[in-house]
Amino acid sequence: MAIKKTTVSEVGKKVINKDPLFILDVRNEDDYKDWKIEGDSFEYNNTPYFDLIDSVDPIKDELPKDMDIVVVCAKGGSSQYVTEQLDEAGFENVYSLEGGMKAWSEHLEPVKVADLSDGGELYQFVRLGKGCLSYMVTSGGEAAVIDPTRMIETFTGFAEEKNVKIKHVLDTHLHADHISGGHAIAEKTGAPYWLPPKDAEDVEFDYNKLVDGEDLTIGSSKIHVQALYSPGHTIGSTSFIVDDQFLLTGDILFVESIGRPDLAGKADDWVSDLRDTLYNKYRNLSNELVVLPAHYMSNEEMNEDGSVGKKLATLQKENHGLNVADENEFKKMVTENLPPQPNSHQKIRETNMGKINPEQEEKREMEIGPNRCAIK
Repeated sequence: MAIKKTTVSEVGKKVINKDPLFILDVRNEDDYKDWKIEGDSFEYNNTPYFDLIDSVDPIKDELPKDMDIVVVCAKGGSSQYVTEQLDEAGFENVYSLEGGMKAWSEHLEPVKVADLSDGGELYQFVRLGKGCLSYMVTSGGEAAVIDPTRMIETFTGFAEEKNVKIKHVLDTHLHADHISGGHAIAEKTGAPYWLPPKDAEDVEFDYNKLVDGEDLTIGSSKIHVQALYSPGHTIGSTSFIVDDQFLLTGDILFVESIGRPDLAGKADDWVSDLRDTLYNKYRNLSNELVVLPAHYMSNEEMNEDGSVGKKLATLQKENHGLNVADENEFKKMVTENLPPQPNSHQKIRETNMGKINPEQEEKREMEIGPNRCAIK
């Protein structure tokens, strides 16, 4: 009997389209509570695999007969066994998720954000299992990639599909929650790799210094990507203004929160920089700019088309982190309200510096789990 399977891409489209789906997650309860596949119209059951080895009878009455059921485990093995047992028990609409949560962690869903002036386009790559957001600006046969993840084939393949040549690769800061694909894409395409120099003092490779006011032009249609020094999450954090319409904020400002300043152990030192960026530099910008962050916390932040972003004017009203008048209260909020640090954050930083080069499987393990770049 052939076990029916589904892919992370198919599940990802259901998340974006808000389609119904029933998830049977057979990982341990702690792993499930820490991190799971999230969809606005999804329903769930978490029953550990070891409780189902002898029989699936304990959960038969808890599963729907009129919905597709996707069985999820860590790597895609245990889910196949449970799927087979459910099929034998009479469930016809049950599928095993290929690659499990490991594959889900790596999936990127491209979403078109907007048409830019003179024919350019802006795309957001949504890493649904990790909450990472990457970007590609295209214009006149050229492209710039911003905050790419290590799954570089997604970006190079997308560029080929759009018939554009990657001319620039940029990171808004030295990431600590995921491994950047910036340097690898630059090596593969020959494009320069841009990093803020204050974040790059210890990197082991050549890079172009991304400084305040740097203006890169993409293609013949002159889509400008202007750098704006905006420290606080890291000392080098740099935002980008794209086509005078969009503000790419990295991990400084999110739709429903603000960035944490402690991932390099410098929370007390950088909290004033964070406040200055949010309460001074950003307030001097046009409120009509659409904020596009490098991460999101939950699907509630998604727009109807699956993209993540809101006008700066809206965030100035609705985002609590932008509305704390007292500086001491702000400092207390930022330094005492922090979630656990990302898994393997120090090794991820060292990898992004080029100091270590783990094997592919270790890189996957380093990134497993939700993003934790925002304060609560």
